Amino acid sequence: MGANSSLLATTQNESSKLKLGDIPESCVALVLSYLDPLEICKLARLNRSFRAASSADFIWDDKLPHNYKDLLHGYQVMESTDLAGKCEIYKRLTKPVKFGHNGNKEFWVDKRTGGVCLSIGSKALSITGIDDRRYWNYIPTDESRFHTIAYLQQIWWLEVEGDIDFQFPAGTYSLLFKLRLGRFTRRPGRRLCNQEGVHGWDIKPVQFQLKTPDGQQAVSKCFLENTGSWEYHHVGDFVVHNSNDSTKIKFSLAQIDCTHTKGGLSVDSAHNEKLKDVRSRLSYRESTKYKTENTSRHQKRKRRGARQKEIQKSPSPPGPEVYSHDCGRKKGKRRNGGDDPRHKHLHAPRVCSPI
Repeated sequence: MGANSSLLATTQNESSKLKLGDIPESCVALVLSYLDPLEICKLARLNRSFRAASSADFIWDDKLPHNYKDLLHGYQVMESTDLAGKCEIYKRLTKPVKFGHNGNKEFWVDKRTGGVCLSIGSKALSITGIDDRRYWNYIPTDESRFHTIAYLQQIWWLEVEGDIDFQFPAGTYSLLFKLRLGRFTRRPGRRLCNQEGVHGWDIKPVQFQLKTPDGQQAVSKCFLENTGSWEYHHVGDFVVHNSNDSTKIKFSLAQIDCTHTKGGLSVDSAHNEKLKDVRSRLSYRESTKYKTENTSRHQKRKRRGARQKEIQKSPSPPGPEVYSHDCGRKKGKRRNGGDDPRHKHLHAPRVCSPI
């Protein structure tokens, strides 16, 4: 009787304990409002209560751009926004929205930061000599979000221009060119970077420039050095003060020194995003690269030292026993048939009695 009563009490105590799903939905939503979008999406997978709380409108008010309504109506992102919740609107804006001629421009909201990003494909840029196949070619590729890049064969006068007319939220933005020296070629089972046509970039730097109607301008110069990988080259920064007005920008990439030819340049796109997002991404990439390089160097030194210790401690490598014709002495031989340098004293001729 006593055992049954204690078992009943234990069962009642266990049933009275609160579980994660018993937390009120309003409390869960309040906690989620302080988290980043990616963290909210991860917690929404825990159970139904968290999933329902994650769709509350007040959570996504601060995550959406201030002018998200203008973006929705101006670019026809969704057919109907009256019945859509803020969470659904945010999910749709994080997917690329194509606009411009033939959809060669895209904008989206960054999932991690909530900032508005814009990208302009190579076909939406004004490139000098692009219609002449002797100078430029459009190459289809899956490396680009626009599935096409412009490849420079050879030219004397390099000039790539573009313009932006977009309604950015207020903030400071950076403009970058996505470039690469060389082009990839496909071989069975692998991809190779062809660098044969790369030349002329170490003589004079490339000049990047941007300007706005309100007097903002920036000029930067740099040499194109690294081959085989895509790189973002910083053109300059600009400030948007009013989210309700459209921002107009003109930018360019030029190397117009006609004393030498240039070739082997791949142009993918021009890219816009908030300055703080660019800095955080680049700083993370540089720190990761630094750590990787230091770790690999340390591991190489460690392996090299271990190999040297093994060589010093290990005996002579076994090999086939080879007898000289003049005496029965054994010669040191490697497995591949070559003489072992550690047995030079055995190779010297000497008089010995046959075995």
